[in-house]
Amino acid sequence: MLSATFKLCCGISHEHLRKMTGLKRMALSAIGHDIRGLMSKGSHCLSSTVPDYIQRIMWEDPAVDQEHGSDVNSSWFSNMELSYVNQGEATLRGALGILQRQDGWQTETYQGKGELVLSTVLPRLGKVFRMEAVLGVPVDQLYYELFEKLEQMPEWNPTLSRVKILQRIGKDTLLTHEITAQRPGNLIGQRDFVSVRHCWKKETTVYLVGTATHSEFMPVQKGQVRAESGLSCIVLQPLEGDQCQTRFTWLLSMDLKGWIPKSIINRVIPQSQVDFIRHLRRHLSTTAHP
Repeated sequence: MLSATFKLCCGISHEHLRKMTGLKRMALSAIGHDIRGLMSKGSHCLSSTVPDYIQRIMWEDPAVDQEHGSDVNSSWFSNMELSYVNQGEATLRGALGILQRQDGWQTETYQGKGELVLSTVLPRLGKVFRMEAVLGVPVDQLYYELFEKLEQMPEWNPTLSRVKILQRIGKDTLLTHEITAQRPGNLIGQRDFVSVRHCWKKETTVYLVGTATHSEFMPVQKGQVRAESGLSCIVLQPLEGDQCQTRFTWLLSMDLKGWIPKSIINRVIPQSQVDFIRHLRRHLSTTAHP
């Protein structure tokens, strides 16, 4: 019976798969994966739960619409991998809603090179910081540096000691582990993060989103404080009239854990965004276009 069911699933035509939305195709792949698992002795798939801090941003309809869904074609993904893709898409959906908000933003800081950091407080998510800047490089170069070359980020960003891609899920979703650097005068101390990162491109605009997750590949390390990124979304958009410059927008909300007063956290996070842009500018000034 299982064998016949599996053959029936595999017999669905490629044309029919192509017309299905990304989420439906992933669901079909999950069914096939589960059946194959039952047919293989001793096989199993790892479970992945959606933490509370991710659920806070999933206030929209949990079904990912066709426009924002991933095109997985006929690839086979495990249930755990599907959950990571869904978490990335849920984060994207939440970020798009925040980006549409025009009111309620307050200025946190403004730097001489045009870096502006705003903030707002949202239900179920808390304080969200929004950075606006213009960088003098094309969108594709920034995408390459911030997504494709992610593991090389500590080479130019001294606030990080390590970034490791634990798993690639298709071409648009990553599971990563990041460790911040130990620095004198650091009010927060060293933290590590396990994150789902997801990329979505729409016309000339690129969205790079991230959120904290659980992973059996990287349990909490002894002596390390595991912080949680509730939402991170970087939007890269060509400056109107100049494709060689990029409008850089960055939404950021996180729980740094530990006994740290909110007043310090609310000062540290926008400053970390400003520092990141400063390090990125310096790196881009010495990097050739890929």
